[in-house]
Amino acid sequence: MTPLASCTVYFDGACPVCRREIAHYRRQRGADAIAWVDASSCDDATLGSRLERAVVLSRFHVREADGSLASGAAAFVAIWRRLPAFAWLAALTSSRPVLALLDAGYAIFLRLRPWWRPAVAGASPKDPR
Repeated sequence: MTPLASCTVYFDGACPVCRREIAHYRRQRGADAIAWVDASSCDDATLGSRLERAVVLSRFHVREADGSLASGAAAFVAIWRRLPAFAWLAALTSSRPVLALLDAGYAIFLRLRPWWRPAVAGASPKDPR
């Protein structure tokens, strides 16, 4: 994490859908204060403590400046909170009931995502590597 980063986003750069979404966020005002880490290609040291590559590649994660981790819908809200164009969405989705609904939708996406991710040698589409 860079000293100026408000958080670190860990994403799967080998997933075309994930890569496009992160590219969109990175173009937004405020994105320069976020550290963006492609977990599919970074070294282990870049992942930092308490985070394994397989876990990061299976579910979206954000590490807050205080070291705490958010994943799934809560991780998206953490990003939206830092990007002025998405601040309204963060406010709208921050309640527990809405986060639970978003997480349910994200779980569905995670089941479909391996079909979009390029095949890894020896992996089937159901294998989230």
